[in-house]
Amino acid sequence: MPLSSLKTISLQRFSLNFAANIIAALWMLVGSTRAFSWVKPTFVQFALFALLALGSNVLFSWLAAEAGSVFNEQGLVSYLIWPAIISLVGIILARRSGNQMLVFVPVVLWLVADTLSALLQSIVQVLGSHGWLPEWSYSFLPILFLVLFLWQTLALLWIFARRQRTPWWERIIILIGAVALLTIWQRNVADQPIFKQIPVQPVLEEAALYKQPRLLQQALASIDPSMPGKSDWYFMGVAGFSDQNVFRSEINKVRELFDVRFGTSGHSLALINNTYSWLDEPVATKTSILQGLKKIGQQMDADEDVLFMTLSSHGDQDFIHLSNPPLEMDNLDAAWLREALDASGIRWRVIVVSACYSGSFIDELTSPTTVVITASAADKMSFGCTNTAEMTYFGQAFFAESLRENTSFAAAFKDASLRVSERESFMGFESSEPQMVVGSLMKTALPAFEKTLFDKTRSSVANITNNTAVPINIIPEDSTDRLENTATSTTE
Repeated sequence: MPLSSLKTISLQRFSLNFAANIIAALWMLVGSTRAFSWVKPTFVQFALFALLALGSNVLFSWLAAEAGSVFNEQGLVSYLIWPAIISLVGIILARRSGNQMLVFVPVVLWLVADTLSALLQSIVQVLGSHGWLPEWSYSFLPILFLVLFLWQTLALLWIFARRQRTPWWERIIILIGAVALLTIWQRNVADQPIFKQIPVQPVLEEAALYKQPRLLQQALASIDPSMPGKSDWYFMGVAGFSDQNVFRSEINKVRELFDVRFGTSGHSLALINNTYSWLDEPVATKTSILQGLKKIGQQMDADEDVLFMTLSSHGDQDFIHLSNPPLEMDNLDAAWLREALDASGIRWRVIVVSACYSGSFIDELTSPTTVVITASAADKMSFGCTNTAEMTYFGQAFFAESLRENTSFAAAFKDASLRVSERESFMGFESSEPQMVVGSLMKTALPAFEKTLFDKTRSSVANITNNTAVPINIIPEDSTDRLENTATSTTE
């Protein structure tokens, strides 16, 4: 049936026309020409759905935008291109068929479908921002959003081709061409959303340039020598990634926990990469980490004392990120860290690595006198690295919760693994599988070291910690630990 014979009848009530256009768009999306029987292509309906489509797309862009994003005029123009093109197509079809009723048919159908699509995407975005979607879905959502964009346009082309009884091979060519054109366009404008974060080039203040060496020297000078005749614990924390405050927050809170509850005050060092801490805390680089380990090694009694070292950052296989723009840094790899620890002369070590793929550090760091605890297995991601969090999932579970309720690292690790596993299961995340490995000599010596660490003045410390900011409102990570002489796996 030719387009020239298409007749549409507007209903008397505005609301009925509105509902009819939504039904028409739904028929269009399933590829049915019944859409032509329902569509009410009046100018008022066109204007209304143009505003609704624009508003729903602005809403989705705002929901998907990162904090600090601003309105982007170019993104708005990029969006308006397609309604304008489809409106032009309607005008051309109307002139060629001699049927003026066709002017608003394509654009009304497309705008209604686009409004529904943008509202659906907005709902999905809200669910994702609250963590109510399964973890696997986040990598799938960009593809879904692209498919929805393609679908509404391809469905429009399909029903018009069917209405005109176009040969099947012509329909296939048209659809393939449309897919290629739309995909290329969508990818080219992907970096121009309606709300866009304006990149800010990090700037290093002149004062920070001169103060950083002094900060490091002051921090190193504050590390006191150990007391002869007893086991002292030393603490060293490294926050590696500057662009997210969660890593700085985690290391500072863990240091506070150890200084206040476990008595490492005067025996602790924190190296922090953070955009806002250049004037307050020494940065974490391979150089500062090496100097810190050497200083601690000099102040310790290698036979009696223990180093507790924790690292928090984004991670990859065999390394964690050290990043603090505009300073360019080398990442911290497991082999280098093992060499630095050995060179420092520190014998007894408890090392916690909170990062994705942190289990890849185990092989390099494991030794007879070392405990290695990681937030994930070598091939697993860990979670909680968000700008709104005060600690990562594993950091919250292990440091803020489990270490406060247990008197051994093994018990705290098992407890934290269970908390993490429950949280990840609830969130639909893939299990991160935290790991714990205890060296052969450390397995014998650790109970005595733990007795020294945990047997502090509980009552006074409890009163202090209840009034500090160490307790945090965060989330845990996953389960699977390896406690051993060599390596024995247990899954919580």
